[in-house]
Amino acid sequence: MGLKRRQRVEPEFSLAAMIDVIFLLLMFFMLTSKFVTPNALNLSLPSSSSTSMASPALAVSIDASGKFYLDAKPIAEAALENGLKAKIKSMGKDIKTTTITVVAEKGTPIENVVTVLDVANRLQLKTILATDPKAIPGK
Repeated sequence: MGLKRRQRVEPEFSLAAMIDVIFLLLMFFMLTSKFVTPNALNLSLPSSSSTSMASPALAVSIDASGKFYLDAKPIAEAALENGLKAKIKSMGKDIKTTTITVVAEKGTPIENVVTVLDVANRLQLKTILATDPKAIPGK
């Protein structure tokens, strides 16, 4: 009996096309991340010699005239606490582990900064005060 064995066709998958797509996505995200500005307001910050960096996930900004901004959107001082709660809830984060960045323009009255810190303390948020790096001699 002359039965012929069938030749099996091995499926092949070329990774070259997938690598090209992944490379293009990587380039896209690297280029677009350069254009994302964490603080859309143009505030002149006080300087500091500290070099630690904070994640700009959530920022409360105060300009020199005393206007408050929650992530670059104007917000009233009275609505700051509820606005922060709603923003954190919409981000899906735990309020106890969230850190906010306080961005106060140079010349901002200290009372406004204390107001934001007081609200953050009531909500049990961690706070970081944003500053411009000071030129350190010898570096």
